[in-house]
Amino acid sequence: MEKGLDIVLLLVLATVMAVLVFDFTNGFHDASNMLATLIASRAMTPAQAIILVAFFTVLGPILGGTAVADTIGSIVSIGELAKVDALAIVFCGVSGAIGWNILTWWFGIPSSSSHALVGGLAGVVMLSSGAQDVAWGFTELGQGHLTGLTKVLMALLLSPIVGFLAGFLVHKTMHFVLRAARPRMNIYLQRSQWVTAAALAFSHGANDAQKGMGIITLILVLSGYLQSFIVPFWVILLSASTITLGTLLGGWRIVRTIGFGIYKIRPLHGLDAQLASAGVIMAASLLGGPVSTTHVVSTSIMGIGASERPRAVHWLKAKEIMFTWLLTIPGSAILACSLYELTHWLLHQRFY
Repeated sequence: MEKGLDIVLLLVLATVMAVLVFDFTNGFHDASNMLATLIASRAMTPAQAIILVAFFTVLGPILGGTAVADTIGSIVSIGELAKVDALAIVFCGVSGAIGWNILTWWFGIPSSSSHALVGGLAGVVMLSSGAQDVAWGFTELGQGHLTGLTKVLMALLLSPIVGFLAGFLVHKTMHFVLRAARPRMNIYLQRSQWVTAAALAFSHGANDAQKGMGIITLILVLSGYLQSFIVPFWVILLSASTITLGTLLGGWRIVRTIGFGIYKIRPLHGLDAQLASAGVIMAASLLGGPVSTTHVVSTSIMGIGASERPRAVHWLKAKEIMFTWLLTIPGSAILACSLYELTHWLLHQRFY
């Protein structure tokens, strides 16, 4: 009995730590999405950009509600499993996502942390307990409701399209409004980015930090420390602080890809990309849809470039990014499943 409690507590601590590492790599990975346009358009120095983005990222999850956390916490149904097995599944799913984040960061490729988390969790659940324990949401979809994995995937798939269209339309509108503006207008556009970048950082925190909040709350419910899925305030603070710490350190390899590798960004482009991205991500957060900041920012820049000079968009780089997006779910699932096989064997060798 005591040994069983010890292993449950050990797995809870290990899994919470894994989620915090995921939050850190998420902030580290996605900081580039918010910093890239600020730095590439010379609206702020790197140090100024990091301070601004970090401050508003930490406010996002504190003030942004828990709708996304509720969605993430509902994509798997493993409450009927033994505590040790259920916690091991979550630990390996999150660890698979961390591995994928680190791998894509190393190569400077802006992939989706959200895709990685979904792929890791869904993959390891299907391997360990079966596809029936993934909350697919197909039945509810037939009734006109989006829930479970269907809601997550719809949000992840539609948000890049909406980001592209938003970037295209916002830039077309701003270009028309400022068609007679003098070059001096660039100074005001750069200063305006301080507001739009803050809005983007806030929306990023409100959406992305909630993914970690949802998983930690799920862990507490599975282990019996919580009786119902209600996100505690200390979990909100912990996730917000960790993702902000990752943001402070930034992902400079990916900054170069987004800021300079897709389209040449000037002050107006930076402002429009931040405005379009912030609007899409905040709307998704309010609806409880987990989206990828990487997807939305990258596609909004593509939309801006397509609205102005389609031939100047580095479509080859865009194709490389999209190819990575397609690989993310299966890639993180493979990493998570491999780790689960090892973890499952070690647990049963040591405790059974």
